[in-house]
Amino acid sequence: MVDTTTVDKKSIVADNRQHDEDTGSVEVQVAILTARINHLTEHLKIHKKDHSSRRGLLKMVGKRSSLLKYLANTENDRYRALIKKLGLRK
Repeated sequence: MVDTTTVDKKSIVADNRQHDEDTGSVEVQVAILTARINHLTEHLKIHKKDHSSRRGLLKMVGKRSSLLKYLANTENDRYRALIKKLGLRK
């Protein structure tokens, strides 16, 4: 499985963290999942019969969805800012 590179992941964490030592907040997790989903979507456009990667993609989409539901139910302002920043839910 090809993951986002360490440099990409560090820049994603730096752009979405809440404070200096934040590496696991909901915003960071959703941003990393979004980057991985976008990368895997491009992969699947080329390799249409890669069903195991497709299953992984669907699991990531479900995980991102549940994290976004959690954020929407607990702190709606952070949720709205995050979906606007990442360009989700147009």
